[in-house]
Amino acid sequence: MRLFIQPMIGVFIALVMATAALAPPAHAQSSAVYLATYVEVMPNAIAPGVALLKQYRDASLKEDGNLRAAALAEIDRPNRFVVVEAWRDKAAQEAHGQSVATSKFRDKLKAIADAPYDERINNALYVTQGKNESQSGAIYILTHVDVIPAGKDDCMAALKAMSVDTAADAGNISYEALQQANRGNHFTVMEAWTNRNALDAHAMAAHTRAFRDKLGPIAGALYDERIYKALN
Repeated sequence: MRLFIQPMIGVFIALVMATAALAPPAHAQSSAVYLATYVEVMPNAIAPGVALLKQYRDASLKEDGNLRAAALAEIDRPNRFVVVEAWRDKAAQEAHGQSVATSKFRDKLKAIADAPYDERINNALYVTQGKNESQSGAIYILTHVDVIPAGKDDCMAALKAMSVDTAADAGNISYEALQQANRGNHFTVMEAWTNRNALDAHAMAAHTRAFRDKLGPIAGALYDERIYKALN
């Protein structure tokens, strides 16, 4: 009996090793850190606000560890902006927060600000690239999704489904669902669309309406959706 068991153990180990070799490697979670910084300047300070944001964006793009920096202006309220950044990791993001360029930006902003800037630090949750569309004239949507703590998992499941469905919508450039680092039940959704018609069609799509219906019972705050254009 012993002579029979030992060869069988050897066969079992060989099968396990072969299965492990064929299995795909586990997907490593991205270490990138995303920032969404909301800025509001006085209505008579739009021009200097735009200039300051462009200066900050350009300086950020040159810093070590920067993956993205975009300055966007809200279409319906041109004195409100958001800066969207992505950094290689937490260390790069923290170094950027202490950089000379960031300090200058914050100091100069004080003189023209209409409200304190609001910086949200996020980690990637579901990041899906849509069709390879031209971004010339694109419009951008940032939505702050806040649900009650008990609804966090349901919200994450709904965002995962939306990341798949939205990527298939005509005119979608990208869809990124981010989770706030210090509040797991707060999310930032960033979308890019080729034009307003594509966005409107998406808003009326069955999957979009179903997503918002799911959020209703677990919402912790108003569904805050803002439409932007890029500062060139």
